[in-house]
Amino acid sequence: MNRRWLFVLALLPMATVARAQPVEVPETWGGDWESRQRLTGDWGGVRDELGKKGIVFDLDLLLTPQAVLDGGRSSDADAWGNVDYTLNIDTQKAGLWPGGFLRVEGDTGFGNNVISNSGALVPINTAALYPGLNERTTALTNLSVTQFLSEHLGVTLGKFNLIDSGETEFYGNYRTQFLNAGLIFPTVLEQVPLSAWGAGVIAIPTKDVTFSALALNPNGTPTNNPVFGDSVAVLGSGQLTIRPFGLVGHQSVSFSWNDKPRYSLEQDPSNIGRLLLTSQFPRLADPGPELSAILQRYFPGLLVPTVPPNRKSSSWAFSYGFDQYFWQPTTKENEGIGVFFAFGISDGNPNPVRYSFLVGAGGKGVIPGRPADTFGVGFASTQFSSAFVPFLRDRLSLGLEHENALEMYYNLALGGWLTLTADFQLVNPALEKALEGTQLMTVSTAAIAGVRLRARF
Repeated sequence: MNRRWLFVLALLPMATVARAQPVEVPETWGGDWESRQRLTGDWGGVRDELGKKGIVFDLDLLLTPQAVLDGGRSSDADAWGNVDYTLNIDTQKAGLWPGGFLRVEGDTGFGNNVISNSGALVPINTAALYPGLNERTTALTNLSVTQFLSEHLGVTLGKFNLIDSGETEFYGNYRTQFLNAGLIFPTVLEQVPLSAWGAGVIAIPTKDVTFSALALNPNGTPTNNPVFGDSVAVLGSGQLTIRPFGLVGHQSVSFSWNDKPRYSLEQDPSNIGRLLLTSQFPRLADPGPELSAILQRYFPGLLVPTVPPNRKSSSWAFSYGFDQYFWQPTTKENEGIGVFFAFGISDGNPNPVRYSFLVGAGGKGVIPGRPADTFGVGFASTQFSSAFVPFLRDRLSLGLEHENALEMYYNLALGGWLTLTADFQLVNPALEKALEGTQLMTVSTAAIAGVRLRARF
């Protein structure tokens, strides 16, 4: 193991996110078509028996058709789909050993998406990032073992699905809440891999306080599996549950740092092409090919580097967020209407996102006669670094200053195993011009309508 990894793992208890808890198991997976939690029911009682032993297998289908109705780069409609496979094992209930939890996840992506048509740099469909942007394949996204040494302290090891770790009460889950990535996570975290191998600790000093930290391989993706390398990413976070006036809320902070060598955003113009084609922005709709095409059209001489590239040896980002119910009609902690907010800041170089924030409101279980329906409205803004390709921005007035998105959704529960979501977004793209043929055309505010169908088998 690289010495840097040993050093970071030794410091993990000093770092500070996510809630770690076993999967919920209902009294029965059976029931009528409307009430059952999974389409295939209890498998003649076998599924219920496995659940009592802490073994839960799920196969989920997620379809997210979207249409760019107006604006963007072009009007079009298409559908992306994911099949998710999940296995959870509670080792104590399974009769193996106490305090252990095993989680395995896989994802198959298929279809097409309209992210490029929208002109957005922040993906308008987070589901399309899995298993990779425009990658129609199957990948291992999570293979982790968590072992609690006591009720207050646990350790974890394996490959982690890192987008799922950011779910909050009203945002952070693209399967049931918002679709736009700007309303799933603070976009200053764009250098955090979607899925990577690593190890970490979880501390729960009280039922209302959680600290966690991970050391990861920053080169990880859902479709490749490097365990160790010459660089490391550290993610630390803490969450506090509060109850002002008896209403549930959460406060959280997170910090990320990595020492992966990257191209600096501040380059001699002759290195712009190399920067765009080699830099990876795992949580953005990769702007490299589009900007490289513009560079080739207007400044072909800059495609041949004349000086060595500038590099950065590390990068960091910090975020703070909260969610807070302001009205709850029942004693259930996860029902009511509330608000949320998150703000993030990064180094701005090599991270192309300098600032980001998201804000909005959501509701759960408050519609009369529709106790399982949810809804939300949110606004997200991504402020790009002034160091991000300033040559192209200045010469061609490409914008690339900020991208704003407004999204609203209503999640209709058609049964315990089936939900249908209506979704609408207005996105003001950061890249204000796009190459159409040999000419630069203006990219206007995009209106995007979508539907999300989730079926749990």
